[in-house]
Amino acid sequence: MNSKTVPPASPQTYLNSQTRAALGNLAVETVPPQAVQVELETAATPELLKSARDLAAESAGDAVRYDPVAIAAQYSRRPLQVWGRLLSVVWTFFSFALSLWWDNSRGKSAVNEKRRAARLREILGQLGPAFIKIGQALSTRPDLVPPVYLEELTTLQDQLPAFPNEVAYQFIQEELGAHPYEIYAEISQDPIAAASLGQVYKGKLKTGETVAIKVQRPGLAENIGLDIYILRRVAVWAKNTFKIIRSDLPGIMDELGERIYEEMDYTHEGQNAERFAQLYGHIKDIYVPSIYWEYTRRRVLTMEWITGIKLTNLEAVKAQGIDAPYLIEVGVQCSLRQLLEHGFFHADPHPGNLLATPDGQLAYLDFGMMSEVKPYQRYGLLEAVVHLVNRDFEGLAKDYVKLEFLTPDTDLTPIIPALAGVFNNALGASVAELNFKSITDELSAVMYEYPFQVPAYYALIIRSLVTLEGIAINVDPEFKVLSKAYPYVAKRLLSDPAPELRASLKDLLFKQGEFRWNRLENLLNNARESDDYDVSKILNQALEYLFSERGDFIRDRIVLELVKSLDTLSSNALANAKAVVGEWFGVKANQPVVSPTEQKNLDHIKRIWNILQSTPGFDGMKVLQLLPQLLVKPEVQNMGQQVVSGLAQTAITRLIREFLLSQEPAAMPENGRYPKTSPQLSLPAAK
Repeated sequence: MNSKTVPPASPQTYLNSQTRAALGNLAVETVPPQAVQVELETAATPELLKSARDLAAESAGDAVRYDPVAIAAQYSRRPLQVWGRLLSVVWTFFSFALSLWWDNSRGKSAVNEKRRAARLREILGQLGPAFIKIGQALSTRPDLVPPVYLEELTTLQDQLPAFPNEVAYQFIQEELGAHPYEIYAEISQDPIAAASLGQVYKGKLKTGETVAIKVQRPGLAENIGLDIYILRRVAVWAKNTFKIIRSDLPGIMDELGERIYEEMDYTHEGQNAERFAQLYGHIKDIYVPSIYWEYTRRRVLTMEWITGIKLTNLEAVKAQGIDAPYLIEVGVQCSLRQLLEHGFFHADPHPGNLLATPDGQLAYLDFGMMSEVKPYQRYGLLEAVVHLVNRDFEGLAKDYVKLEFLTPDTDLTPIIPALAGVFNNALGASVAELNFKSITDELSAVMYEYPFQVPAYYALIIRSLVTLEGIAINVDPEFKVLSKAYPYVAKRLLSDPAPELRASLKDLLFKQGEFRWNRLENLLNNARESDDYDVSKILNQALEYLFSERGDFIRDRIVLELVKSLDTLSSNALANAKAVVGEWFGVKANQPVVSPTEQKNLDHIKRIWNILQSTPGFDGMKVLQLLPQLLVKPEVQNMGQQVVSGLAQTAITRLIREFLLSQEPAAMPENGRYPKTSPQLSLPAAK
């Protein structure tokens, strides 16, 4: 579905406190709705003529923009408040550190590690929203936290007691300009959910639409601002004091602060929802709720109410006749496009934010925590997949440098075998057999041991994918996220014209000069499982690339393959002719023999043609119609000359060997044959 701005629920126009101040004498609260409408139409200022969306965004102002300098200036003038909170936090963590020391002194660190990790989770929950967010962030930082703590922190629940309705109603009135009972036809007596940053009511507009009304907690910016200020000061001190700390702790705190402050601006969340709908709402069976901008401001968000069931509630899902495994696959495909295509992704896809609707769609909720992957990072991740499939762990280690996990001066010598140890066993059978969570845990241990600095985008990607796989396994214990992902990855490798992926495709298909037909066969076989795979477009792109400067290498390999194949055919034809003539004169001649390698290649070509023919959208006649256009290309004519020259050289070589040097059958020149290699791991077919 496409994002849309929903029409106003009634003739009334509700304004927040900032807008009312700008309008001066328009006392919205004390004037009847009809009079307000008349005055507003009369005072048609530029601000009032703006769309509801623009007005909501402008009303947010700069109050919730993260600015560490401004925050520092504010709290540096409040030493008593800062020191009081700091001492409370320090005492809490000192007690925790003392318990760790006591475990270590008695040699019980390993025995009590699980219990201490649970205690850390409890402490972060008790200290409030900022520390809950820190716990969530740490749960995705394998370079900072040991694996046992990672596992425990991922269970940290973002739940707090509800605050009074009177406060929530006051915020609605301040932001929208009228009491909730005047704005909404109905509003639930109590909040239906309460989280760290706000609570949610169920309501109904006067035009009949059912909505979710999200109201921010009181004093949120003040409390979080103080904690972020303290934590950043501690991070700076720790970074300067302890040289063993290799991560940019102040930078991590700035990253956390920016993300939390974005979540405190509900207009930003509304914009995220609309952008998400624009990019991914067209995907089959993906649903994104609409935002009601007339009733949305910085501290109040009104959005379409979604009736649905958590995918983890299997009994309820089955009772509704919903195909849960299918919806999980829909979520995987949507996540791949988020992470590797557009780069704008939902960073918190926990069960409460992914609902199965009664009509069998997957609905996304809560767009406060979003993140982005830059283009070079997206291509880098795909290149890393290619190196992983090729078991090229040196290339994989270099990918980590390019993706900023490791600094350029890092010694990769000990890291390469460590990566091989993580992935070699897992790749032994099939990539589709991989359990993403177990591999992530092993990789986390390597990252903790070596000087990795995990970028924020990767940390959130891991959190997103591990969470999604956890939901998937709950629905279907045999579900393999990576297996379902390969059709999309194969399609991208075949169709994306970016130089990075063209180079990756060449690395995948060629090794030591040998073309690996099985890889192409598996890529084509997987790619056709992707919903938006256009085989005609792929063929056109392949031809365009083939006859470009970047396709020189491929054209040279095609020439060698053609020379070899035509030489084999001519040799076989000559041998057949000798055999026929020999039979005429009663002389027994040797039958032509096709080498196993050549027969294998011919079999691959036949299977590839069958795959193309069975791919939706493939038209053999269109392929034949391209031949006249190709024959007039200078590159094709040059290739033809090279083939003729190669065949002539081969014929002369055979003539010399057979009639002048020996009676041994002629062989192809060494430079015309590809060296043999051992079988390689192939991409799995989607099940």
